[in-house]
Amino acid sequence: MTRVVAIDPRALDAGALAEAVRLLRAGELVAFPTETVYGLGARALDEAAIARVFEAKGRPRSHPLIAHVAGEEDARSLAAEWSARASRLAQAFWPGPLTLVVPRALHVPAALAGGADSIAVRAPSHPIARALIAALGEPIAAPSANRYQSISPTRAEHVVKSLGDRVALVIDGGPCASGIESTVVDVRGERAMVLRPGALSIAALRAVEPGVEAASRSIARQDESRASPGMDPRHYAPRAVLRLVSREQAAAAVARGDGSERSDVGFIVRNRPLSQLARVYVLPDDPVAFAAELYAALHALDDLGVETILVEDVPADEAWAAVRDRLQRAAHG
Repeated sequence: MTRVVAIDPRALDAGALAEAVRLLRAGELVAFPTETVYGLGARALDEAAIARVFEAKGRPRSHPLIAHVAGEEDARSLAAEWSARASRLAQAFWPGPLTLVVPRALHVPAALAGGADSIAVRAPSHPIARALIAALGEPIAAPSANRYQSISPTRAEHVVKSLGDRVALVIDGGPCASGIESTVVDVRGERAMVLRPGALSIAALRAVEPGVEAASRSIARQDESRASPGMDPRHYAPRAVLRLVSREQAAAAVARGDGSERSDVGFIVRNRPLSQLARVYVLPDDPVAFAAELYAALHALDDLGVETILVEDVPADEAWAAVRDRLQRAAHG
């Protein structure tokens, strides 16, 4: 049975953190909260521990893991090169939900990078994540703490539901603030390129690095090497079939559902309908607030056992890019 220990981020429990460090040093997996989603932690330079992460998630070995570090100095130690652009972005947004893709140093296991010659690094801002990295004294590899391609966890119970006894310890630090993964930016080329939109907006990036290109894409073959996680056409998906519909279609479907006994359809909308259905989740009409609640709503609808989830589509502008990316991948196939 997986052990779950609650830690107040405002009053860190040294004993619980010491237990987590002991398990990590023994090669075990420890799930912990970040400001984005819960991560499945293992020592980033321990190849056996990295292998356990892939096994626990059922994740293809060609998919890189993000190394979580205390700050720029630690990130530099994992990189073969560290550019002035990487420094500008790290100094502007770390600690925080920005992952940088840089050339991988030779001593860093290729397994951590999915076999690629790059490495993805970020310094999280969550107090528990930062305390755990500091106590361990080395980088922590931490993809989202869920089975491959399923909904990312934003609460400790989501981790337990998805991974069960595949993880030795789950640190419960409450709901994640951002509720959506980090923004991944490749800084190796002539221009910085967003490989995965996320909790840090493209507008914020451009305020520091005006030439950033918003060029997230999909990779069709699961065994194809890539520099960033989250690039499969299908990802972040509930068990139910997810369909994107217009605002008008969503309102009409809710109205039909309200007048029937059907319980196999759930809804996520941005405008409050005249409905008392428990299967209708009304999320804020704001991209940051919507993202913070999205995965929790998808988890809840899956738990209700619905077969289909109708989601009101979101605006096609850069402010909504991360949310739109997650919904489109969840709806794929």
